[in-house]
Amino acid sequence: MQATELILGGARSGKSRYGEQQMLTVQQITGAEVVYIATAENRDGEMQQRIEQHRRDRPADWHTIEEPLDLAACLRQIQVNSPSAAVMVDCLTLWLTNGLLHSDPQFWPRQKQDFLQQLERMQQPLVLISNEVGLGIVPMGELSRRFVDEAGWLHQAIARRVAHVTLVSAGLPMPLKRNGQPVSQAASLIN
Repeated sequence: MQATELILGGARSGKSRYGEQQMLTVQQITGAEVVYIATAENRDGEMQQRIEQHRRDRPADWHTIEEPLDLAACLRQIQVNSPSAAVMVDCLTLWLTNGLLHSDPQFWPRQKQDFLQQLERMQQPLVLISNEVGLGIVPMGELSRRFVDEAGWLHQAIARRVAHVTLVSAGLPMPLKRNGQPVSQAASLIN
């Protein structure tokens, strides 16, 4: 796997577990070091419990970097310092939330653009995990609506740039794009 994969799914869909399995496969085949970028910020006790659970669930030999804001700079650093590493980012929607809550209103647009440019320069195996949030009703609050809109636009921009896109539901991965081409339902049933 020398390509980038975007893995989308709802809460507790199995998307992170699927992404971790992808990384374990890369690690087994290539012997690559795995660098895991965690974007969550500890904002309350419940989030701290989630962060701790994710830490316990990850393989001990994976290198974890906690970077809630400047994802592009983190990827650039990994590209320079660990060019043979495989990279997993979990999760883009938490990163988006952190960006939207920043005090500078231009922070998120700059971060998004920088990330998309860096994404195109990445040569390493890269798995990006994100929540698919656009399948429900339109939220009532302005910030919630902006979050759903921004997540949808971010996912579309990433999907145009990556080789693989997978939707995970009920722990089952469903390919949406493989090797740069959309997967038709008929083709996915045959393969």
